[in-house]
Amino acid sequence: MAQKKKLPASAETRRALIDPRHDSLSIRRQCELLDLPRSTFYYLPATETEENLRFMRLLDEQYLQTPFWGSRNMTTWLRQQGLRINRKRVQRLMRLMGLEGLAPRPTTTKPAPGHRVFPYLLRNVAITHADHVWSTDITYIPMRKGYLYLAAIMDWHSRYVLSWRLSNRLDSCFCVEALEEALTQSQPEIFNSDQGSQFTCEDFTSRLLDRAVAISMDGRGRALDNAFIERLWRSVKYENIYLKDYATVDEVYEGLKDYFWFYNRARFHQALDNQTPYQVYHWGPAKRVPSLPARNYAAISKEFVSTVTLVRPSA
Repeated sequence: MAQKKKLPASAETRRALIDPRHDSLSIRRQCELLDLPRSTFYYLPATETEENLRFMRLLDEQYLQTPFWGSRNMTTWLRQQGLRINRKRVQRLMRLMGLEGLAPRPTTTKPAPGHRVFPYLLRNVAITHADHVWSTDITYIPMRKGYLYLAAIMDWHSRYVLSWRLSNRLDSCFCVEALEEALTQSQPEIFNSDQGSQFTCEDFTSRLLDRAVAISMDGRGRALDNAFIERLWRSVKYENIYLKDYATVDEVYEGLKDYFWFYNRARFHQALDNQTPYQVYHWGPAKRVPSLPARNYAAISKEFVSTVTLVRPSA
């Protein structure tokens, strides 16, 4: 029997072996051959100061408690902790972390130019079976000397995490990769997200529309639209990230891999009658509430796409 070729133990050594300009092997394929997470290859040391990283950690923890707070309240709270910081600095750090107060307000954030925004399809809809609705979101992951971003895709009915990806950049690539992995397992009737540019870009939405999956998007400032995955972030951080205080990308990756296995297969949920997400996703419990009349969600999305007005940059 052929033995697996031994690879260098150090992630940095394997990272140095990758040639971004290779004629026939993509970066993704080279990472697979070297057993190196792509997030590790792309990771760049954070340029923020230790003081800013400390502020970001505090903002992240407080945001889980008060997601409706904007930069004004966050600044006040930090000052009450005895820290010297102004609102402008808090605003910059919150933008960097992707944090935004959930209180409704006038439209001050807009989709990226040329991106489609889809209607919210889940109002008064009872979710009674697996693969009815999936959702996705991105959260900030603090490290001892830096930070990463985490994207995950979850089945609403079972709370099962179908896929996840890490990145050091807040772009669409790692979100698309997470979606592609999830779609190799199954596909939903409806896919819900916020209106972030990572989820409104053509690369992301086309993979859903090509499979006749209806796309639903949260309204700005709607705190409850993606409540299930917000609860996931709270669990991930309080049960893993904050306790472990990871120092390297490899540690974060391995730690989250173990945690999501635990979350899916060993962590009991009261809302699931003390079953695990894996059990409910694959075997399903008895329905607790009657389902509303069936709706042709794919047709709704298709009709909306045909009439949508693309947001374009002003002249």
